Amino acid sequence: MAEARKIGSLPVPNVQALAETCNNKPDDQIPERYIRMEVSSEEVIAGDDSTCAIPVIDFAKLLDPRSSEEECLKLGCACQDWGFFQLINHGVPDEVIGNLMSDVVEFFKQPLEAKKACSQLPSSHEGYGQAFVVSDDQKLDWADMMYLQVQPSESRDLRFWPTHPPSFRRSVDAYSSETAKISRGLLEFMAKGVGADPAALLGIFEGQLQGMRMNYYPPCRQADRVMGLSPHTDAAGLTLLLQTKGVQGLQVKKDGRWFAVDALDGAIVVNVGDTIEILSNGKFKSVEHRAVIHPNKERISVAMFHYPRSDLMVYPLPEFVKDDIVRYKGTSYSDYFRQYLAEKLDGRTHIEKFKMEQ
Repeated sequence: MAEARKIGSLPVPNVQALAETCNNKPDDQIPERYIRMEVSSEEVIAGDDSTCAIPVIDFAKLLDPRSSEEECLKLGCACQDWGFFQLINHGVPDEVIGNLMSDVVEFFKQPLEAKKACSQLPSSHEGYGQAFVVSDDQKLDWADMMYLQVQPSESRDLRFWPTHPPSFRRSVDAYSSETAKISRGLLEFMAKGVGADPAALLGIFEGQLQGMRMNYYPPCRQADRVMGLSPHTDAAGLTLLLQTKGVQGLQVKKDGRWFAVDALDGAIVVNVGDTIEILSNGKFKSVEHRAVIHPNKERISVAMFHYPRSDLMVYPLPEFVKDDIVRYKGTSYSDYFRQYLAEKLDGRTHIEKFKMEQ
């Protein structure tokens, strides 16, 4: 993981500033590298259709012995069928979430020069800028981002941490502590939901690294011609996502079709990452997802990534291997993550390299 932190991304223009220029032009010219015609050409299933919505899991029911078994089964099915779910009654205080989102919004409101104090360096993907830009001709996302290693505290590189707003570090501490507890609980119940030993997953993730990516998606009057975040899977174990209220944009791919996620107020959207797909021998799915743009409203999201031990050899755990059928090649997580960061986002391309022919 230490070596992976040294992998940077090629510099690209600031999209927030670019959007202000483009949206104020009468002819609304979008630079060619941002034009993504697939956005308008692919069918998207509306997220307000309950028959096509990602599952909703109640964390309080998981914790309650009277309802835990039934909710565990629902959780297991959600991770197998969708790889995504919305988590309600998760126990994170509204104040903790409100403080974090308020501070993130405040950071992105600052003038560009102020945000540049946290800019990425060529040798690091941490800080303010962009990620996964590996060539001068690849298509670009209509977004700016800020990535930070947040837990454990000794892993932080404070060169990239904002000093404004002053409460930022305190807000991140409080929220990351809460999500660590949720992540531990979910891993335990995911294992129980498919009849596996929870200790197998907990020992790999408990007390390990957390990274946080803050995404700023500016509006674009030609929203059907740009992409907020390219289709991809997440390399980590679990991802917990928050977003500003009232502006949707997350889409999930299932059975070859895109489904819009209508995020519930107060819910945390959770998805399975590549590491858990491999560890579970494909039982749990790391699903392709992307972010699209709103024509006249900004969208801000915060993704908290929960990583495994940096020295982990990632391969299917015995608890998930049936009839001696192993579906994935083994690799060290540090190598997997380093390769993931060194490539552009491209659907499930990276994890598919590790699937074995059956």
